Amino acid sequence: MSMRRSMSSSSAAEWRNYFMSTHFWGPVANWGIPIAAIADTSKHPKFISGRMTLALTLYSCIFMRFAYKVQPRNWLLFACHATNATAQSFQGIRYLRYINSQEAAA
Repeated sequence: MSMRRSMSSSSAAEWRNYFMSTHFWGPVANWGIPIAAIADTSKHPKFISGRMTLALTLYSCIFMRFAYKVQPRNWLLFACHATNATAQSFQGIRYLRYINSQEAAA
């Protein structure tokens, strides 16, 4: 089967349309947020902003729901925000432990 013939099939056209849509590129661009959160887990907790961590956790929870409700469901966006919500929750726990240890030391 030639390349031209395979690219003209409906399945290939659907994939091409998907890869050229915001349904794909939006989540791909959004992966920078959880990647940064995961990278920040190796930094000292004194640099964590509690308010920003909470805001990013809630943001990701809201967009996880959106990604599930939108039709067709955007599983790539859902996975991105699930990863971010998990990473931000971990950062939040690190922040709270750090704050509690500072208060206990004082």
